[in-house]
Amino acid sequence: MKPGAALTGWRRALCALALAGLCAGAAPVFAGGEAGAPMACPPAAPVPDLSPAALSRAMASGTDRGLLWRIEKDGHRSWLYGTMHLGKAEWMIPGRRVLRALMQSDTLALELDLEDPATVAVFSTPADAAASARLLTPERQRRLDRQVAAACLPEGALASLRPILQVTTLAMLAARAEGLYGDFGSEPVLSGLARARGKPVVALESAASQLKMLMGDSEAEEGEQVDQALDELESGRAGALAGELAQAWARNDGSRLESYAQWCDCVRTPAERRALLRLLDERNPGLAEGIARLHEQGRRVFGAVGALHMVGPAGLPALLAARGFRVTPVVPVPASPSLSASPSAEPVEAASAPPRR
Repeated sequence: MKPGAALTGWRRALCALALAGLCAGAAPVFAGGEAGAPMACPPAAPVPDLSPAALSRAMASGTDRGLLWRIEKDGHRSWLYGTMHLGKAEWMIPGRRVLRALMQSDTLALELDLEDPATVAVFSTPADAAASARLLTPERQRRLDRQVAAACLPEGALASLRPILQVTTLAMLAARAEGLYGDFGSEPVLSGLARARGKPVVALESAASQLKMLMGDSEAEEGEQVDQALDELESGRAGALAGELAQAWARNDGSRLESYAQWCDCVRTPAERRALLRLLDERNPGLAEGIARLHEQGRRVFGAVGALHMVGPAGLPALLAARGFRVTPVVPVPASPSLSASPSAEPVEAASAPPRR
């Protein structure tokens, strides 16, 4: 595999990540704020060295970040990998164990295939004007406009999106202050690497179901989520929280990720607790079912799902262990046996192992 070819899908996936087709680079400095004072834009994403030589060096010396498990059942193995949707340029290339596991797989399973035009279409379809008008009260609209200006987006750049997608996009862009960009998230890179090797990319969820999860069960719930997101954006907490979460992921800190609800300051109200439950625990059985189904078809699956879905008793490793899988931690290197009764972790095989179809 040529390193340059491995990242063919990297740039194309960026705009899907931003939901509205807005890439993560900053616009020029312009007048913003109520007083019209100049507003400094967040830093643009750095341009990484994608030359073949640089990519070869990175692939040879990359650091394993995130959480990786080997799962085995019915005589063959698959993998679970806890991803981070935003990242830094220096995190872009997976480490040796993660890269080998991906190369040994024959199918990449993601929450969504962000290069699927149908996925992009769901998120970019214009919102119902009447529903947006009901949700965006004059006060919410004023707050939203200020955050659009703070993100250095043109006025009205997000106006066609549902309100919840507007604030979701703004929260992603706020992470630029922490050096985090959608360009360097796990999913675009893994997708590019898999496609360069001819591996199919499978979505475990539909774009419609993810949008429904974000919206909640009513306009009132969506309005509560918009208010919470605006609170976090205005306080600076949105970017800082993304930074704390990303650093825990980069350190392979499963304990910190598992205790997210205790330190995120994001489950203060019943509405926030419902939203977090809907975002994580309620989706996990379906994600586990999708990975198990692919594995049972004889595929060697690299299941790459947000790291918060991987931790705790309701996480995917625990759910798949309950389904009879032997689940063995690989990254970080384990100090204890796998979740099911089995010998301690074995080394990951060489990346050159022949694919099993």
